[in-house]
Amino acid sequence: MVSIAKSILQLIYPHYCMGCGSDYLSLRQQICSRCTHQLPETGFFRQRNNPVEKAFFGRIRVENAAALYYFTKHSLVQELMVQLKYHQNKQAGLFLGRMMGYALRSEPRFADVTLLVPLPLNPKKQFKRGYNQAEVICEGIREVWSRPLNTKAIQREKFTDSQTTRNRLSRWQNMQAVFQVTEPDQLMNQHVLLIDDVITTGATLEACGQTLMSIPNCRLSIAAAAYTL
Repeated sequence: MVSIAKSILQLIYPHYCMGCGSDYLSLRQQICSRCTHQLPETGFFRQRNNPVEKAFFGRIRVENAAALYYFTKHSLVQELMVQLKYHQNKQAGLFLGRMMGYALRSEPRFADVTLLVPLPLNPKKQFKRGYNQAEVICEGIREVWSRPLNTKAIQREKFTDSQTTRNRLSRWQNMQAVFQVTEPDQLMNQHVLLIDDVITTGATLEACGQTLMSIPNCRLSIAAAAYTL
């Protein structure tokens, strides 16, 4: 009966794969299995000293760092990000989170992570969007990899303009004194996995991570859905 109802709903409200246009997928799927397998995985979760980890060398101490997919313009990964950030499509973020969760739970080096923390979003952007995309990704991760989530322990206190047109130095300067720990007791003695959607220069993650590292016995790892080539 449930499957009949879903079939009828699909006829009335067709749901298509973002990649190939196929309608052979469930309502919670954003792309079909074939397109999912064709997404450009980095392999960084399995690789120590990968490009994401190297990006933070000499900047901030991280236990582990990785991103799941390569991000390029006019790609399916970019379309998923656009849907999540600008078209109120939380299912795109949940999908990316679940795929990250599968990668995280299969890698022993992430096994001792004790807390998920989404990178705090600019408050004005979050009000306009209605949610923090990194938090949505965390929710997807937790569907397949059981870890506590804390969205309140660190907050973004300072408004900053867009980072997209800035170079690395300018991005770093723009992020100084942006974050503030509001619940330090919730971060003490934790191995925090800081989650973001896309890593470009890592300046925002670096600034947030530096704030987290001011907490006694707080260890830091970083993970993102995508990494910009």
